[in-house]
Amino acid sequence: MSPELDARLGDLAAGEIALCTHSSGRRVVDALPESAFENLLLVTTDGNLGQLEKRIERRGGDPRRVGVIPVTGAEVDYDGPLWVTERVAPSDLTGVSIQFSKAFEHVEPETGWVVVDGVGVLSMYVAGERLFRLLDTLVGAVRARNARGVLVTAEGVLGEQATTQLRGLADEEVQLR
Repeated sequence: MSPELDARLGDLAAGEIALCTHSSGRRVVDALPESAFENLLLVTTDGNLGQLEKRIERRGGDPRRVGVIPVTGAEVDYDGPLWVTERVAPSDLTGVSIQFSKAFEHVEPETGWVVVDGVGVLSMYVAGERLFRLLDTLVGAVRARNARGVLVTAEGVLGEQATTQLRGLADEEVQLR
């Protein structure tokens, strides 16, 4: 984790959205400020929740304060302190929206964080316009709740048009290297 990156995401104000791009092998959880782990909802395409739990603990976070919406084609086998919704297939954006609506009730105004990790992965399963509409809806909810949001994608996965659309949803752009 880079202290500079941690500070940049830590400077994200309530109601703001960051677009975070990362190189292969990096995880946004490693770059979130400590305050994010007080009230975090993570929409992730990584089904390895045991590893996620360990990363959160290494950062000093309490996994019981982290909600996870696993968006993966594989079954999720996890029994631990993370609060986990039903698994949703990456092609099922309606299912993602439903699980988000339920879990978002627990995101606190001012202090809550919502991270959508794996935007590029989702783009491989659904049409770009459908994905953008979902992300626009999620971003609108985060802003209305006055929480903080981070949209995450790996470098080079999205095309220029999709990246431009995502930039239009964000207040700032951060690169995790």
